[in-house]
Amino acid sequence: MFSFGGGSSLTSVVPDATPAPAAPPGTGTGANAQVLYVFNRGGVCLLYREWHRPLRTLDPTQDQKLMFGLLFSLRSFTAKIDPTTAEKGNLGVPLLPGQGCSFYSFKTNTYKLNFLESPSGIKLILITHPRTGDQRDTLKHIYNLYVEYVVKNPLYAPGTPIKLYRS
Repeated sequence: MFSFGGGSSLTSVVPDATPAPAAPPGTGTGANAQVLYVFNRGGVCLLYREWHRPLRTLDPTQDQKLMFGLLFSLRSFTAKIDPTTAEKGNLGVPLLPGQGCSFYSFKTNTYKLNFLESPSGIKLILITHPRTGDQRDTLKHIYNLYVEYVVKNPLYAPGTPIKLYRS
Protein backbone atom coordinates (compact mmCIF):
# COMPACT_ATOMS: atom_id res chain seq x y z
CA MET A 1 0.00 0.00 0.00
CA PHE A 2 1.20 3.48 -0.81
CA SER A 3 -0.83 6.47 0.43
CA PHE A 4 -0.34 10.20 0.20
CA GLY A 5 -1.90 12.73 2.52
CA GLY A 6 -2.32 16.26 1.36
CA GLY A 7 -4.85 19.02 1.71
CA SER A 8 -7.94 17.51 3.25
CA SER A 9 -7.88 14.05 1.68
CA LEU A 10 -5.87 10.86 1.82
CA THR A 11 -5.53 9.01 -1.46
CA SER A 12 -4.48 5.39 -1.75
CA VAL A 13 -2.31 4.75 -4.79
CA VAL A 14 -2.16 0.96 -4.63
CA PRO A 15 -4.79 -1.28 -3.02
CA ASP A 16 -3.94 -2.55 0.45
CA ALA A 17 -2.61 -6.02 -0.29
CA THR A 18 -0.75 -6.60 2.96
CA PRO A 19 -2.25 -5.62 6.29
CA ALA A 20 -0.19 -3.27 8.43
CA PRO A 21 1.53 -4.83 11.43
CA ALA A 22 -0.19 -4.39 14.75
CA ALA A 23 0.87 -1.50 16.91
CA PRO A 24 3.13 -2.44 19.82
CA PRO A 25 1.16 -3.36 22.96
CA GLY A 26 0.00 -0.38 24.98
CA THR A 27 0.77 2.14 22.22
CA GLY A 28 -2.01 1.50 19.71
CA THR A 29 -3.28 5.07 19.95
CA GLY A 30 0.02 6.80 20.74
CA ALA A 31 2.39 8.45 18.31
CA ASN A 32 4.77 5.47 18.06
CA ALA A 33 7.59 7.72 16.93
CA GLN A 34 10.40 5.77 15.32
CA VAL A 35 12.65 8.38 13.69
CA LEU A 36 12.77 12.20 13.66
CA TYR A 37 14.63 14.30 11.09
CA VAL A 38 15.00 18.09 11.08
CA PHE A 39 16.44 19.59 7.88
CA ASN A 40 17.22 23.20 7.07
CA ARG A 41 16.35 24.82 3.75
CA GLY A 42 19.64 23.71 2.18
CA GLY A 43 19.16 20.03 3.02
CA VAL A 44 21.53 19.91 5.99
CA CYS A 45 20.25 17.51 8.63
CA LEU A 46 20.16 19.50 11.85
CA LEU A 47 18.77 16.68 13.99
CA TYR A 48 18.46 12.93 13.51
CA ARG A 49 16.98 10.86 16.32
CA GLU A 50 15.92 7.19 16.41
CA TRP A 51 13.65 5.65 19.05
CA HIS A 52 12.46 2.40 17.56
CA ARG A 53 13.99 1.16 14.33
CA PRO A 54 14.11 -2.63 14.20
CA LEU A 55 16.33 -2.86 11.12
CA ARG A 56 19.06 -0.34 10.32
CA THR A 57 20.09 -0.83 6.70
CA LEU A 58 21.91 2.43 5.97
CA ASP A 59 24.42 4.57 7.80
CA PRO A 60 22.79 7.77 9.18
CA THR A 61 24.44 10.12 6.65
CA GLN A 62 23.24 8.09 3.67
CA ASP A 63 19.79 7.72 5.26
CA GLN A 64 19.52 11.51 5.72
CA LYS A 65 20.51 12.22 2.11
CA LEU A 66 17.96 9.74 0.80
CA MET A 67 15.23 11.16 3.05
CA PHE A 68 15.86 14.73 1.92
CA GLY A 69 15.95 13.60 -1.73
CA LEU A 70 12.68 11.71 -1.27
CA LEU A 71 10.97 14.76 0.21
CA PHE A 72 12.36 17.05 -2.48
CA SER A 73 11.04 14.71 -5.19
CA LEU A 74 7.64 14.16 -3.53
CA ARG A 75 7.05 17.89 -3.03
CA SER A 76 8.03 18.59 -6.62
CA PHE A 77 5.86 15.74 -7.92
CA THR A 78 2.78 16.65 -5.85
CA ALA A 79 3.08 20.30 -6.94
CA LYS A 80 3.35 19.21 -10.59
CA ILE A 81 0.17 17.09 -10.48
CA ASP A 82 -1.82 19.51 -8.28
CA PRO A 83 -5.17 19.88 -10.09
CA THR A 84 -5.96 23.23 -8.42
CA THR A 85 -3.01 25.23 -9.78
CA ALA A 86 -2.45 26.32 -13.36
CA GLU A 87 1.22 27.18 -12.71
CA LYS A 88 3.01 23.85 -12.78
CA GLY A 89 6.62 24.92 -13.18
CA ASN A 90 9.28 22.39 -14.06
CA LEU A 91 9.56 19.04 -12.33
CA GLY A 92 12.58 19.03 -10.02
CA VAL A 93 12.83 22.81 -9.59
CA PRO A 94 13.04 23.72 -5.88
CA LEU A 95 9.82 25.09 -4.42
CA LEU A 96 9.67 27.90 -1.94
CA PRO A 97 8.15 27.07 1.46
CA GLY A 98 4.37 27.17 1.10
CA GLN A 99 4.45 26.68 -2.68
CA GLY A 100 2.72 23.72 -4.23
CA CYS A 101 0.09 21.51 -2.66
CA SER A 102 0.02 20.77 1.05
CA PHE A 103 1.75 17.37 1.19
CA TYR A 104 1.85 16.24 4.82
CA SER A 105 2.05 12.46 5.00
CA PHE A 106 3.10 9.33 3.18
CA LYS A 107 2.04 5.86 4.28
CA THR A 108 3.12 2.30 3.49
CA ASN A 109 2.14 -0.96 5.14
CA THR A 110 5.11 -0.76 7.56
CA TYR A 111 5.50 2.95 8.40
CA LYS A 112 4.01 6.41 7.99
CA LEU A 113 6.11 9.45 7.12
CA ASN A 114 4.71 12.70 8.56
CA PHE A 115 6.02 15.96 7.13
CA LEU A 116 5.89 19.64 8.06
CA GLU A 117 7.69 22.52 6.38
CA SER A 118 7.89 25.84 8.20
CA PRO A 119 7.72 29.23 6.46
CA SER A 120 11.49 29.55 7.03
CA GLY A 121 12.15 26.29 5.15
CA ILE A 122 12.80 24.04 8.17
CA LYS A 123 11.55 20.54 7.34
CA LEU A 124 10.44 18.16 10.10
CA ILE A 125 9.91 14.48 9.31
CA LEU A 126 8.51 12.05 11.84
CA ILE A 127 8.39 8.35 10.97
CA THR A 128 5.68 6.55 12.91
CA HIS A 129 3.67 3.33 12.96
CA PRO A 130 1.35 3.16 9.90
CA ARG A 131 -1.80 3.19 12.03
CA THR A 132 -0.80 6.38 13.79
CA GLY A 133 -3.17 9.28 13.16
CA ASP A 134 -2.47 12.76 11.88
CA GLN A 135 0.75 14.15 13.39
CA ARG A 136 0.60 17.74 12.09
CA ASP A 137 -0.10 19.14 15.57
CA THR A 138 2.78 17.09 17.01
CA LEU A 139 5.13 18.39 14.32
CA LYS A 140 3.97 21.97 14.94
CA HIS A 141 4.72 21.46 18.64
CA ILE A 142 8.19 20.09 17.84
CA TYR A 143 8.78 23.09 15.56
CA ASN A 144 7.74 25.47 18.35
CA LEU A 145 10.22 23.73 20.67
CA TYR A 146 12.89 24.08 17.97
CA VAL A 147 12.22 27.83 17.73
CA GLU A 148 12.12 28.32 21.51
CA TYR A 149 15.17 26.27 22.47
CA VAL A 150 17.37 26.28 19.36
CA VAL A 151 16.70 29.37 17.27
CA LYS A 152 16.47 31.67 20.30
CA ASN A 153 19.59 30.17 21.89
CA PRO A 154 22.43 32.70 21.55
CA LEU A 155 25.00 29.86 21.60
CA TYR A 156 23.51 28.10 18.59
CA ALA A 157 25.15 28.77 15.21
CA PRO A 158 22.43 28.61 12.51
CA GLY A 159 22.84 25.74 10.06
CA THR A 160 24.90 23.54 12.37
CA PRO A 161 23.65 20.18 13.67
CA ILE A 162 21.79 20.32 16.98
CA LYS A 163 23.65 18.58 19.78
CA LEU A 164 21.61 16.80 22.43
CA TYR A 165 22.95 16.73 25.95
CA ARG A 166 21.50 14.39 28.53
CA SER A 167 21.70 15.18 32.21
